[in-house]
Amino acid sequence: MKVDRLEIDPDPTTALDAARAAEGAGCDGFWVAETRHDPFLALGRVAGAVDLELGTAIAVAFARNPMSTAVLANDLQLLSGGRFHLGLGSQVEPHVTKRFGMPWSRPAARMREFVLAVRAIWQSWATGDRLAFRGEFYTHTLMTPFFDPGPNPFGTPAVWLAGVGELMTEVAGEVADGFLCHNFTTERYLREVTLPALARGRAKAGGAAPVEVLGPSLVAHDDRSVAEVRRQIAFYGSTPAYRKVLDLHGWGELHEELHRLSRRRRWEEMEAVVPDEVLHAFAVVGTPEEVRTEYARRYGDVVTRAAAPVLGA
Repeated sequence: MKVDRLEIDPDPTTALDAARAAEGAGCDGFWVAETRHDPFLALGRVAGAVDLELGTAIAVAFARNPMSTAVLANDLQLLSGGRFHLGLGSQVEPHVTKRFGMPWSRPAARMREFVLAVRAIWQSWATGDRLAFRGEFYTHTLMTPFFDPGPNPFGTPAVWLAGVGELMTEVAGEVADGFLCHNFTTERYLREVTLPALARGRAKAGGAAPVEVLGPSLVAHDDRSVAEVRRQIAFYGSTPAYRKVLDLHGWGELHEELHRLSRRRRWEEMEAVVPDEVLHAFAVVGTPEEVRTEYARRYGDVVTRAAAPVLGA
């Protein structure tokens, strides 16, 4: 299992320091999330300065289109010398439609087509073949020489998809090279729901090599990080799209309470609603050494990479 560093808030002015710290700690990779800053910009800042594998975990696919995403990923593959992983996620409907002002429909089918369109664009650049992608959600049929960067000497980036629901997870198994476990994933949910869905997707792809898996990244080792993890669990637990994880454990009533508080914008009260039992199911809590040992016990036989601040310390 490779051990990476995950940067939740990739400020481009500090990303280089964070990446160098990860490299100095012996990490294998450096992943950034899309929160308050653009993840591609942060990785562009560090790509030529460190030798780590680099990835987005995640970039919001539906805030972009396949062409713009293909260009960004292709450039980062060049800047990093072939070390870039394109990690994509859908986000949830309110953020896509109300924060980004973009369309939303049938997210699993749309994501499948998004990835296939990106791959078709890369293929056109690599081979010089005419771009002729026509789908239900995306159409890309124009690529003139002025806009064609040509073959990437380092090949195309690996594509990773994030998911919680079974349909999106199956799509990852079918069309992606890797799967990014959502933070709102327990060991039980990963083993009983996620891995079987990935296997079904891989079967659709003809039984290709197993998809790589980047494990859940919720860890806590002091009072500050425990409080932050509780806030994250409360936020995710309030989202209807993620209720199925709580339902698996018989915690559906917790979702109802968190959702009620979120609709009233009582954010400061939500953290206290998350009981210790739920905290420890989603997060690995302890000293840094205890976290590493427990993380390996939970996930060591099923994930190929782990990314969290404590694991990569």
